[in-house]
Amino acid sequence: METTIPNTTDWALWRKLIFRFFFIYFLLYIFFNPNGVLPYIDEVYGFYITPFHSLAAWIGKHILHLSQPVTVFTNGSGDTTYDNIIILFMAFLAFVGTALWSAIDLKTGNYSKLFYWLTVILRYYVAITMLSYGFFKVIKLQFPFPSFGTLMEPYGNSSPMGLAWNFMGYSTGYNYFTGIAELSCGFLLLFRKTTSLGAVMTLIVAGNIMAINYCFDVPVKLLSTTLVMMALFLILKDIKRFSNFFLFNKVAASSDIAPHRFRKKWKNITLTTIKYILIGYTVIFDLKGVLEAEAQYGPKAPKPALYGLYEVKTFVINKDTLPPLTTDTIRWNKMAISYPGNAMLKFMSDSTNYFAFKVDTLKKKIVMNKYSDTVHKWQFTYIQPKKDSLVIRGTYKNDSVKITFHRFDASKFLLVRRGFHWINEYPYNR
Repeated sequence: METTIPNTTDWALWRKLIFRFFFIYFLLYIFFNPNGVLPYIDEVYGFYITPFHSLAAWIGKHILHLSQPVTVFTNGSGDTTYDNIIILFMAFLAFVGTALWSAIDLKTGNYSKLFYWLTVILRYYVAITMLSYGFFKVIKLQFPFPSFGTLMEPYGNSSPMGLAWNFMGYSTGYNYFTGIAELSCGFLLLFRKTTSLGAVMTLIVAGNIMAINYCFDVPVKLLSTTLVMMALFLILKDIKRFSNFFLFNKVAASSDIAPHRFRKKWKNITLTTIKYILIGYTVIFDLKGVLEAEAQYGPKAPKPALYGLYEVKTFVINKDTLPPLTTDTIRWNKMAISYPGNAMLKFMSDSTNYFAFKVDTLKKKIVMNKYSDTVHKWQFTYIQPKKDSLVIRGTYKNDSVKITFHRFDASKFLLVRRGFHWINEYPYNR
Protein backbone atom coordinates (compact mmCIF):
# COMPACT_ATOMS: atom_id res chain seq x y z
CA MET A 1 0.00 0.00 0.00
CA GLU A 2 2.54 2.56 -1.13
CA THR A 3 1.58 6.21 -0.96
CA THR A 4 2.74 9.04 -3.11
CA ILE A 5 4.16 11.18 -0.29
CA PRO A 6 7.36 9.67 1.16
CA ASN A 7 9.18 11.18 4.14
CA THR A 8 12.93 10.56 4.30
CA THR A 9 13.66 12.38 7.57
CA ASP A 10 14.88 9.92 10.19
CA TRP A 11 13.32 10.01 13.64
CA ALA A 12 15.28 9.99 16.89
CA LEU A 13 15.23 6.69 18.77
CA TRP A 14 13.15 8.08 21.63
CA ARG A 15 10.52 9.29 19.17
CA LYS A 16 10.30 5.89 17.50
CA LEU A 17 9.98 4.15 20.87
CA ILE A 18 7.16 6.46 22.00
CA PHE A 19 5.38 6.04 18.68
CA ARG A 20 5.62 2.23 18.79
CA PHE A 21 4.18 2.15 22.31
CA PHE A 22 1.24 4.43 21.61
CA PHE A 23 0.55 2.88 18.22
CA ILE A 24 0.02 -0.47 19.92
CA TYR A 25 -1.71 0.95 23.00
CA PHE A 26 -4.25 3.13 21.16
CA LEU A 27 -5.21 0.36 18.73
CA LEU A 28 -5.66 -2.04 21.64
CA TYR A 29 -7.78 0.52 23.48
CA ILE A 30 -10.07 0.94 20.48
CA PHE A 31 -10.29 -2.86 20.20
CA PHE A 32 -11.37 -3.18 23.84
CA ASN A 33 -13.55 -0.03 23.82
CA PRO A 34 -14.95 0.46 20.29
CA ASN A 35 -17.66 2.92 21.47
CA GLY A 36 -19.82 2.17 18.44
CA VAL A 37 -17.44 3.86 15.99
CA LEU A 38 -18.30 1.45 13.17
CA PRO A 39 -21.67 0.09 12.00
CA TYR A 40 -22.74 -2.88 14.15
CA ILE A 41 -19.39 -2.90 15.96
CA ASP A 42 -21.12 -3.25 19.33
CA GLU A 43 -22.65 -6.56 18.25
CA VAL A 44 -19.24 -7.78 17.12
CA TYR A 45 -17.71 -6.49 20.36
CA GLY A 46 -20.22 -8.46 22.41
CA PHE A 47 -19.06 -11.59 20.64
CA TYR A 48 -15.28 -11.23 20.90
CA ILE A 49 -14.97 -9.58 24.32
CA THR A 50 -16.34 -12.50 26.38
CA PRO A 51 -13.08 -14.50 26.51
CA PHE A 52 -11.30 -11.44 27.90
CA HIS A 53 -13.70 -11.42 30.86
CA SER A 54 -12.26 -14.77 31.91
CA LEU A 55 -8.73 -13.58 31.19
CA ALA A 56 -9.17 -10.47 33.37
CA ALA A 57 -10.58 -12.61 36.19
CA TRP A 58 -7.57 -14.93 35.90
CA ILE A 59 -5.11 -12.01 35.94
CA GLY A 60 -6.83 -10.54 38.98
CA LYS A 61 -6.62 -13.83 40.88
CA HIS A 62 -3.26 -15.28 39.87
CA ILE A 63 -1.10 -12.27 38.97
CA LEU A 64 -2.50 -9.30 40.90
CA HIS A 65 -3.71 -11.48 43.80
CA LEU A 66 -6.82 -9.38 44.36
CA SER A 67 -8.72 -10.04 47.58
CA GLN A 68 -12.01 -10.35 45.67
CA PRO A 69 -12.66 -12.18 42.40
CA VAL A 70 -13.53 -10.15 39.30
CA THR A 71 -17.23 -10.74 38.63
CA VAL A 72 -18.40 -7.29 37.44
CA PHE A 73 -17.60 -6.15 33.91
CA THR A 74 -18.11 -2.91 31.98
CA ASN A 75 -21.64 -1.63 32.60
CA GLY A 76 -22.88 1.84 33.48
CA SER A 77 -19.46 2.20 35.04
CA GLY A 78 -16.41 2.20 32.80
CA ASP A 79 -14.08 2.17 35.80
CA THR A 80 -14.70 -1.33 37.15
CA THR A 81 -11.91 -3.53 38.46
CA TYR A 82 -12.18 -5.39 35.14
CA ASP A 83 -11.65 -2.16 33.16
CA ASN A 84 -8.57 -1.25 35.18
CA ILE A 85 -7.12 -4.73 34.71
CA ILE A 86 -7.67 -4.42 30.96
CA ILE A 87 -5.83 -1.06 30.99
CA LEU A 88 -2.88 -2.73 32.73
CA PHE A 89 -3.08 -5.62 30.28
CA MET A 90 -2.98 -3.24 27.30
CA ALA A 91 -0.06 -1.29 28.76
CA PHE A 92 1.82 -4.57 29.31
CA LEU A 93 1.17 -5.69 25.73
CA ALA A 94 2.25 -2.28 24.45
CA PHE A 95 5.53 -2.48 26.40
CA VAL A 96 6.24 -6.01 25.19
CA GLY A 97 5.18 -5.13 21.65
CA THR A 98 7.44 -2.07 21.66
CA ALA A 99 10.40 -4.14 22.83
CA LEU A 100 9.85 -6.81 20.16
CA TRP A 101 9.20 -4.23 17.45
CA SER A 102 12.39 -2.36 18.39
CA ALA A 103 14.44 -5.55 18.39
CA ILE A 104 13.15 -6.69 15.00
CA ASP A 105 12.94 -3.36 13.17
CA LEU A 106 16.40 -1.80 13.20
CA LYS A 107 16.38 -0.21 9.75
CA THR A 108 13.22 1.89 9.48
CA GLY A 109 14.14 5.54 9.79
CA ASN A 110 10.67 6.89 10.51
CA TYR A 111 7.03 5.90 10.70
CA SER A 112 5.49 8.85 8.91
CA LYS A 113 2.98 6.73 7.02
CA LEU A 114 1.93 4.75 10.08
CA PHE A 115 1.74 7.98 12.06
CA TYR A 116 -0.55 9.48 9.43
CA TRP A 117 -2.92 6.50 9.41
CA LEU A 118 -2.92 6.27 13.21
CA THR A 119 -3.95 9.91 13.42
CA VAL A 120 -6.77 9.19 10.97
CA ILE A 121 -8.01 6.34 13.15
CA LEU A 122 -7.77 8.45 16.32
CA ARG A 123 -9.50 11.39 14.65
CA TYR A 124 -12.51 9.27 13.78
CA TYR A 125 -12.59 7.44 17.09
CA VAL A 126 -12.52 10.65 19.12
CA ALA A 127 -14.84 12.46 16.69
CA ILE A 128 -17.56 9.81 16.78
CA THR A 129 -17.31 9.57 20.57
CA MET A 130 -17.66 13.35 20.95
CA LEU A 131 -20.56 13.47 18.51
CA SER A 132 -22.40 10.81 20.48
CA TYR A 133 -21.99 12.70 23.76
CA GLY A 134 -22.82 16.01 22.09
CA PHE A 135 -26.13 14.83 20.64
CA PHE A 136 -27.18 13.41 24.04
CA LYS A 137 -26.55 16.80 25.65
CA VAL A 138 -28.25 18.91 22.98
CA ILE A 139 -31.36 16.72 23.22
CA LYS A 140 -30.89 16.78 27.04
CA LEU A 141 -30.89 13.05 27.64
CA GLN A 142 -27.65 12.59 29.56
CA PHE A 143 -28.52 15.20 32.20
CA PRO A 144 -32.29 15.47 32.80
CA PHE A 145 -33.79 18.13 35.04
CA PRO A 146 -33.82 17.01 38.71
CA SER A 147 -36.76 14.68 39.28
CA PHE A 148 -39.41 15.16 41.97
CA GLY A 149 -37.59 12.63 44.11
CA THR A 150 -34.30 14.45 43.72
CA LEU A 151 -35.88 17.80 44.58
CA MET A 152 -37.16 16.53 47.91
CA GLU A 153 -34.06 14.57 48.91
CA PRO A 154 -31.94 16.14 51.66
CA TYR A 155 -29.17 18.06 49.89
CA GLY A 156 -26.39 16.40 51.83
CA ASN A 157 -27.58 12.90 50.87
CA SER A 158 -26.65 13.32 47.22
CA SER A 159 -23.55 11.58 45.92
CA PRO A 160 -20.77 13.62 44.26
CA MET A 161 -21.87 12.20 40.90
CA GLY A 162 -25.50 13.04 41.70
CA LEU A 163 -24.47 16.59 42.51
CA ALA A 164 -22.70 16.90 39.14
CA TRP A 165 -25.71 15.40 37.33
CA ASN A 166 -28.12 17.84 39.02
CA PHE A 167 -25.81 20.78 38.32
CA MET A 168 -25.70 19.89 34.64
CA GLY A 169 -29.34 18.83 34.45
CA TYR A 170 -30.71 22.03 35.93
CA SER A 171 -29.72 24.23 32.99
CA THR A 172 -30.95 23.52 29.48
CA GLY A 173 -28.80 26.37 28.20
CA TYR A 174 -25.63 24.92 29.68
CA ASN A 175 -26.47 21.54 28.13
CA TYR A 176 -26.74 23.28 24.75
CA PHE A 177 -23.41 25.02 25.35
CA THR A 178 -21.50 21.86 26.29
CA GLY A 179 -23.31 19.77 23.68
CA ILE A 180 -22.49 22.19 20.86
CA ALA A 181 -18.86 22.30 22.05
CA GLU A 182 -18.64 18.49 21.85
CA LEU A 183 -20.37 18.41 18.47
CA SER A 184 -17.95 21.06 17.20
CA CYS A 185 -14.99 18.93 18.33
CA GLY A 186 -16.44 15.92 16.55
CA PHE A 187 -17.18 17.64 13.24
CA LEU A 188 -13.81 19.44 13.16
CA LEU A 189 -11.92 16.18 13.71
CA LEU A 190 -13.73 14.47 10.84
CA PHE A 191 -11.93 16.64 8.30
CA ARG A 192 -8.20 16.82 7.70
CA LYS A 193 -7.97 20.61 7.27
CA THR A 194 -9.65 21.32 10.62
CA THR A 195 -7.93 18.57 12.62
CA SER A 196 -5.58 20.90 14.51
CA LEU A 197 -8.41 23.16 15.67
CA GLY A 198 -10.53 20.13 16.50
CA ALA A 199 -7.72 18.54 18.52
CA VAL A 200 -7.14 21.72 20.54
CA MET A 201 -10.85 22.10 21.23
CA THR A 202 -11.10 18.42 22.15
CA LEU A 203 -8.21 18.79 24.59
CA ILE A 204 -10.09 21.63 26.32
CA VAL A 205 -13.55 20.04 26.23
CA ALA A 206 -12.43 16.50 27.07
CA GLY A 207 -10.09 17.93 29.71
CA ASN A 208 -13.08 19.56 31.39
CA ILE A 209 -15.02 16.28 31.19
CA MET A 210 -12.04 14.46 32.70
CA ALA A 211 -11.82 17.00 35.53
CA ILE A 212 -15.53 16.56 36.35
CA ASN A 213 -15.15 12.78 36.27
CA TYR A 214 -12.19 12.85 38.65
CA CYS A 215 -13.48 15.57 40.97
CA PHE A 216 -17.07 14.30 41.21
CA ASP A 217 -16.29 10.56 41.17
CA VAL A 218 -18.02 9.91 37.84
CA PRO A 219 -17.03 6.40 36.67
CA VAL A 220 -15.93 7.36 33.16
CA LYS A 221 -12.43 8.36 34.23
CA LEU A 222 -10.58 5.88 32.02
CA LEU A 223 -12.38 6.86 28.80
CA SER A 224 -12.15 10.61 29.40
CA THR A 225 -8.45 10.32 30.26
CA THR A 226 -7.82 8.36 27.08
CA LEU A 227 -9.69 10.96 25.00
CA VAL A 228 -7.38 13.63 26.45
CA MET A 229 -4.34 11.48 25.63
CA MET A 230 -5.59 10.99 22.07
CA ALA A 231 -6.18 14.74 21.66
CA LEU A 232 -2.63 15.43 22.87
CA PHE A 233 -1.30 12.86 20.41
CA LEU A 234 -3.16 14.57 17.55
CA ILE A 235 -1.66 17.91 18.58
CA LEU A 236 1.90 16.52 18.55
CA LYS A 237 2.28 17.00 14.81
CA ASP A 238 1.80 20.74 15.23
CA ILE A 239 3.39 21.18 18.64
CA LYS A 240 6.31 23.19 17.22
CA ARG A 241 3.95 25.52 15.35
CA PHE A 242 1.84 26.06 18.48
CA SER A 243 4.94 26.64 20.62
CA ASN A 244 6.30 29.21 18.18
CA PHE A 245 3.00 31.06 18.01
CA PHE A 246 1.86 30.97 21.64
CA LEU A 247 5.14 30.78 23.62
CA PHE A 248 8.10 32.08 21.65
CA ASN A 249 6.53 34.86 19.55
CA LYS A 250 7.94 33.36 16.38
CA VAL A 251 6.50 32.84 12.94
CA ALA A 252 4.44 29.64 12.82
CA ALA A 253 4.93 27.84 9.53
CA SER A 254 1.89 26.44 7.77
CA SER A 255 0.96 22.90 8.70
CA ASP A 256 1.54 19.98 6.35
CA ILE A 257 -2.01 18.77 5.80
CA ALA A 258 -1.41 17.00 2.49
CA PRO A 259 -3.25 13.66 2.47
CA HIS A 260 -1.46 10.39 1.87
CA ARG A 261 -2.71 9.12 -1.45
CA PHE A 262 -2.46 5.67 -2.95
CA ARG A 263 -0.95 5.35 -6.41
CA LYS A 264 -4.05 3.62 -7.72
CA LYS A 265 -6.97 5.98 -8.16
CA TRP A 266 -9.64 3.44 -7.30
CA LYS A 267 -8.17 3.02 -3.82
CA ASN A 268 -8.45 6.76 -3.14
CA ILE A 269 -12.01 6.86 -4.43
CA THR A 270 -12.94 3.86 -2.27
CA LEU A 271 -11.38 5.41 0.83
CA THR A 272 -13.16 8.73 0.28
CA THR A 273 -16.47 6.93 -0.25
CA ILE A 274 -16.04 4.94 2.96
CA LYS A 275 -15.22 8.16 4.80
CA TYR A 276 -18.44 9.92 3.85
CA ILE A 277 -20.54 6.79 4.39
CA LEU A 278 -19.13 6.55 7.91
CA ILE A 279 -19.78 10.24 8.58
CA GLY A 280 -23.33 9.96 7.24
CA TYR A 281 -23.96 6.78 9.20
CA THR A 282 -22.70 8.38 12.41
CA VAL A 283 -24.76 11.56 12.11
CA ILE A 284 -27.96 9.88 10.91
CA PHE A 285 -27.96 7.05 13.44
CA ASP A 286 -26.88 9.29 16.32
CA LEU A 287 -29.79 11.60 15.54
CA LYS A 288 -32.16 8.67 15.10
CA GLY A 289 -31.00 7.19 18.41
CA VAL A 290 -31.36 10.36 20.46
CA LEU A 291 -34.77 11.23 18.96
CA GLU A 292 -36.05 7.74 19.75
CA ALA A 293 -34.60 7.98 23.26
CA GLU A 294 -36.17 11.40 23.70
CA ALA A 295 -39.57 9.89 22.96
CA GLN A 296 -38.97 6.85 25.18
CA TYR A 297 -37.45 8.29 28.35
CA GLY A 298 -36.49 11.90 27.60
CA PRO A 299 -38.41 15.18 27.83
CA LYS A 300 -41.03 14.02 25.29
CA ALA A 301 -41.66 10.63 26.92
CA PRO A 302 -45.22 10.01 28.16
CA LYS A 303 -45.68 10.70 31.87
CA PRO A 304 -46.46 7.73 34.14
CA ALA A 305 -49.85 7.27 35.74
CA LEU A 306 -50.28 9.47 38.85
CA TYR A 307 -47.24 11.51 37.80
CA GLY A 308 -46.47 14.17 40.36
CA LEU A 309 -45.19 15.05 43.81
CA TYR A 310 -47.62 14.35 46.64
CA GLU A 311 -47.70 15.52 50.25
CA VAL A 312 -49.30 13.22 52.82
CA LYS A 313 -52.20 14.86 54.66
CA THR A 314 -53.42 11.90 56.73
CA PHE A 315 -51.86 8.50 57.39
CA VAL A 316 -54.14 5.94 58.99
CA ILE A 317 -52.89 2.49 59.96
CA ASN A 318 -55.29 0.02 61.58
CA LYS A 319 -57.74 2.88 62.20
CA ASP A 320 -55.09 4.87 64.10
CA THR A 321 -54.22 8.24 62.60
CA LEU A 322 -50.49 8.82 62.94
CA PRO A 323 -49.54 12.43 63.74
CA PRO A 324 -46.81 14.02 61.59
CA LEU A 325 -43.98 13.57 64.09
CA THR A 326 -40.42 13.79 62.83
CA THR A 327 -39.48 10.89 65.10
CA ASP A 328 -41.89 8.55 63.31
CA THR A 329 -40.09 6.10 61.01
CA ILE A 330 -43.31 4.56 59.63
CA ARG A 331 -45.47 7.52 58.57
CA TRP A 332 -44.93 8.80 55.07
CA ASN A 333 -44.28 12.49 54.44
CA LYS A 334 -44.16 12.81 50.65
CA MET A 335 -44.35 10.58 47.59
CA ALA A 336 -42.74 11.34 44.23
CA ILE A 337 -43.76 9.61 40.98
CA SER A 338 -41.42 10.72 38.20
CA TYR A 339 -40.73 7.61 36.12
CA PRO A 340 -42.82 4.60 35.05
CA GLY A 341 -42.67 1.72 37.51
CA ASN A 342 -40.92 3.73 40.19
CA ALA A 343 -41.82 5.89 43.19
CA MET A 344 -39.80 7.52 45.93
CA LEU A 345 -41.10 7.85 49.48
CA LYS A 346 -39.88 10.39 51.98
CA PHE A 347 -40.66 9.47 55.57
CA MET A 348 -41.25 11.78 58.52
CA SER A 349 -37.76 10.95 59.79
CA ASP A 350 -36.42 12.60 56.60
CA SER A 351 -35.15 9.29 55.21
CA THR A 352 -35.97 8.35 51.61
CA ASN A 353 -36.30 5.12 49.69
CA TYR A 354 -37.23 4.03 46.16
CA PHE A 355 -39.91 1.44 45.47
CA ALA A 356 -41.21 -0.55 42.55
CA PHE A 357 -44.56 1.09 41.80
CA LYS A 358 -47.03 -0.43 39.34
CA VAL A 359 -50.32 1.28 38.55
CA ASP A 360 -53.34 -0.35 36.88
CA THR A 361 -55.39 2.63 35.70
CA LEU A 362 -58.33 0.46 34.62
CA LYS A 363 -58.75 -1.36 37.92
CA LYS A 364 -57.50 1.61 39.95
CA LYS A 365 -54.93 -0.54 41.71
CA ILE A 366 -51.36 0.02 42.90
CA VAL A 367 -48.78 -2.62 43.76
CA MET A 368 -45.66 -1.50 45.63
CA ASN A 369 -42.62 -3.28 47.00
CA LYS A 370 -39.07 -2.59 48.04
CA TYR A 371 -36.51 -3.40 45.37
CA SER A 372 -34.72 -5.50 47.97
CA ASP A 373 -37.88 -7.44 48.87
CA THR A 374 -40.12 -8.69 46.07
CA VAL A 375 -42.07 -11.03 48.37
CA HIS A 376 -43.81 -8.55 50.65
CA LYS A 377 -45.94 -6.14 48.65
CA TRP A 378 -48.44 -3.41 49.33
CA GLN A 379 -51.73 -3.86 47.54
CA PHE A 380 -53.69 -0.63 47.20
CA THR A 381 -56.75 0.72 45.46
CA TYR A 382 -56.86 4.42 44.73
CA ILE A 383 -59.30 7.20 43.95
CA GLN A 384 -58.81 10.82 42.97
CA PRO A 385 -61.68 12.79 44.54
CA LYS A 386 -60.32 16.06 43.19
CA LYS A 387 -57.80 17.13 40.60
CA ASP A 388 -54.94 17.46 43.07
CA SER A 389 -56.04 14.81 45.57
CA LEU A 390 -55.21 11.12 45.87
CA VAL A 391 -56.49 8.56 48.36
CA ILE A 392 -55.09 5.05 48.56
CA ARG A 393 -56.35 2.13 50.67
CA GLY A 394 -54.94 -1.31 51.16
CA THR A 395 -52.94 -3.66 53.29
CA TYR A 396 -49.31 -4.32 54.04
CA LYS A 397 -48.65 -7.64 55.77
CA ASN A 398 -51.44 -7.67 58.40
CA ASP A 399 -52.01 -3.92 58.62
CA SER A 400 -54.72 -1.92 56.91
CA VAL A 401 -53.62 1.42 55.55
CA LYS A 402 -55.39 4.53 54.29
CA ILE A 403 -53.36 7.49 53.07
CA THR A 404 -54.65 10.83 51.81
CA PHE A 405 -52.40 12.94 49.59
CA HIS A 406 -52.47 16.43 48.14
CA ARG A 407 -50.45 17.16 45.01
CA PHE A 408 -47.54 19.44 45.84
CA ASP A 409 -46.70 22.19 43.36
CA ALA A 410 -43.06 21.55 42.40
CA SER A 411 -42.71 25.13 41.19
CA LYS A 412 -42.58 26.15 44.86
CA PHE A 413 -39.03 24.81 45.05
CA LEU A 414 -36.61 27.72 44.80
CA LEU A 415 -34.43 25.80 42.33
CA VAL A 416 -37.41 25.45 39.98
CA ARG A 417 -38.89 28.93 40.25
CA ARG A 418 -35.80 31.12 40.53
CA GLY A 419 -34.85 31.01 36.84
CA PHE A 420 -32.59 33.47 35.00
CA HIS A 421 -32.21 37.14 35.94
CA TRP A 422 -30.22 39.49 33.74
CA ILE A 423 -30.16 42.13 36.50
CA ASN A 424 -29.35 41.20 40.09
CA GLU A 425 -29.03 44.14 42.44
CA TYR A 426 -27.55 41.78 45.03
CA PRO A 427 -26.25 38.21 44.81
CA TYR A 428 -29.01 35.70 45.45
CA ASN A 429 -27.01 32.75 46.76
CA ARG A 430 -28.80 30.27 49.01
